[in-house]
Amino acid sequence: MTMVTPTDNASWLVEAGSTVIDKKACDGWHSLTPWERLVYCLWVADYSMRNAGDLDAARDIRTDFQSEGARIAESLELPFTHASFSLPPSALQSDYFARFDALCHEVRGAKSGHSDDR
Repeated sequence: MTMVTPTDNASWLVEAGSTVIDKKACDGWHSLTPWERLVYCLWVADYSMRNAGDLDAARDIRTDFQSEGARIAESLELPFTHASFSLPPSALQSDYFARFDALCHEVRGAKSGHSDDR
């Protein structure tokens, strides 16, 4: 069994987010699967936290990223991701990096059951 390092998760999210962003740019938001939309919400949060140190930029990119992330995570039955996106914004911001690896692990694990990649 291979251990996933934090760097692996950061790289995975950048790559998965880039794929989703490209699809969104070509085919529109409505072309994204629920899993891809969740990856986008997570990518938006990560981009904002790593580049600005807070979630303000995330809200500028996608105003409802947090409520949408919570809704999609609940529909995909991802309890940790749902709980994380359901936190008050200040709590998600302060706990983001402590939650990051578990978030990525749960979202990555859900891909096979919830994605209809072409």
